[in-house]
Amino acid sequence: MLICVPNVLTKDDVADFRHIMDECAWEDGRSTAGAQSALVKNNEQLPPDSEVARKLGKRVISALTANPRFISAAIPLQIFPPLFNRYAAADGHHFGIHVDNAVRGDRLTGLRIRTDLSVTLFLAEPDEYDGGELVIEDNYGSHEIKLPAGDLVVYPASSLHMVTPVTRGMRVASFFWLQSMIRDAHARSLIFDLDTAIQALVERLGRDDPETVKLTGIYHNLIRKWAEV
Repeated sequence: MLICVPNVLTKDDVADFRHIMDECAWEDGRSTAGAQSALVKNNEQLPPDSEVARKLGKRVISALTANPRFISAAIPLQIFPPLFNRYAAADGHHFGIHVDNAVRGDRLTGLRIRTDLSVTLFLAEPDEYDGGELVIEDNYGSHEIKLPAGDLVVYPASSLHMVTPVTRGMRVASFFWLQSMIRDAHARSLIFDLDTAIQALVERLGRDDPETVKLTGIYHNLIRKWAEV
């Protein structure tokens, strides 16, 4: 399941993030890559344990937890502290085809999560750079993702994916992983579809419509059946 979530950050938020990040020192992005990913990763990132990265990461998580579509799609149990990277055309930056590590651990907090979902939050507008598409492979083929600044995409961490070479400008993003309460991807997709249908019915019929109430009960009972907490 691949889901785009618009307007997670406002344009003012993005501008503030970029201003702060422009003043920071960056490091080789391979410092957080697994053995296989390090062979194909060529970008820069904010040092993950730096004060700036942690503060910006907390702002991202605050925005995520206030976004109903993100919560509906991910049903998060644990969110890994967001990281921040950039791909510069001048340096030929790209990230070849790879799959994310199944488990991630955070040195500062001791948090360890199973990476059910990967997230990319775009912090540069599409017209700021050429190339740099996030390409995700699934059973239905390849999907190229290049979203407006402030929007994000959620996709299975088990997917093969890559970032194509940036040939002009600079691609800036936040990236991270999460462990969902619903481990099974098919079950999580069904719950998201059900929640989306319920919200549409609420807008049309109201929250106190008897059938809407019944479907809401089914939604919560399915989560109760499948959730790992």
